[in-house]
Amino acid sequence: MSRIAKNPVVLPKGVEAILSAGEITVKGPLGSLTQFILPAVTVDREGDGMMCRAIENQPNSSAMSGTMRALLNNMVIGVTKGFEKKLTLVGVGYKAQAQGSKLNLSLGFSHPVAHEMPEGIKVETPTQTEILIKGIDRQLVGQVAAEVRAYRSPEPYKGKGVRYSDEIVVIKETKKK
Repeated sequence: MSRIAKNPVVLPKGVEAILSAGEITVKGPLGSLTQFILPAVTVDREGDGMMCRAIENQPNSSAMSGTMRALLNNMVIGVTKGFEKKLTLVGVGYKAQAQGSKLNLSLGFSHPVAHEMPEGIKVETPTQTEILIKGIDRQLVGQVAAEVRAYRSPEPYKGKGVRYSDEIVVIKETKKK
């Protein structure tokens, strides 16, 4: 059995989990999330928590039980605290501006880039070179951050581009004669 799946997912006060045929819904103060239960795993309610167990004689059931437990834990954290990714813009003239559900970027192209945020994602720009992407779904927050970063990923010679706030870009040395 997976070591991760041995630990139960504790449901804090104000969070409820509803088990139905083949899926689980977690509701909390920030919203609700739904996840399909993987076929090689059973999810049981034990006291104030949820337990994921592998079904015997199923391939990869041990690994999938750990995956299901991690997904459930991320759902609980998402509906209680939420998730956020912070991006920074490095480069002369690079700036970002949030307008409702749109993020307008000026990244050195001949045209401005407008990125539409999906439902459930909020974007903020505390300064012109910082972007905060917030939401309750960890996968969706990470995906949106990766899409914004992909418009101009950091280049290795000057380090210009869109990067995660904790990302370290190793600068290469230029060729010398």
